[in-house]
Amino acid sequence: MSHAPLVIRIATIADCPTILDFIEQLAAYEKLSHEVVATCSALEKTLFGEKPSAEVLIAEYATQPVGFALYFTNYSTFLAKPGIYLEDLFVQPEMRGKGFGKQLLASLAKIAVERDCGRLEWSVLDWNQPAIDFYRSLGAVPMDGWTVNRLTGDALQNVAHHAD
Repeated sequence: MSHAPLVIRIATIADCPTILDFIEQLAAYEKLSHEVVATCSALEKTLFGEKPSAEVLIAEYATQPVGFALYFTNYSTFLAKPGIYLEDLFVQPEMRGKGFGKQLLASLAKIAVERDCGRLEWSVLDWNQPAIDFYRSLGAVPMDGWTVNRLTGDALQNVAHHAD
């Protein structure tokens, strides 16, 4: 059986419907579909507008999109270098186990090296053991002792009012 080529490419604005579909599939997998309010127009504005907030890689197998990685630049004061934060990595369930996730991460690591980034980071849900095992197999180190904190909605608005 011959293998169709896997292509990792940079997303374009025409990929917004595909990106949204992957976001919705990822949210369903993480049991968080109720939190998705993203739209194609919002993705077009925030990913491909005047000041893009993030970048996206698309994985295609036999010319069909099978996964994506959405990432953005962060910064390490200790290293005095930029870093890359991987917000989402997703491969369609039926396409897992073929190395596509590893290829997406490898492509992202290459971008980080080319941009002289000090690190590549991401979060993983505590219950997602397949992902945890996959990341550890690549040499990723869990940052024990660190807890992600988040302000959203009313709490974010309340704190913002203290800036006045």
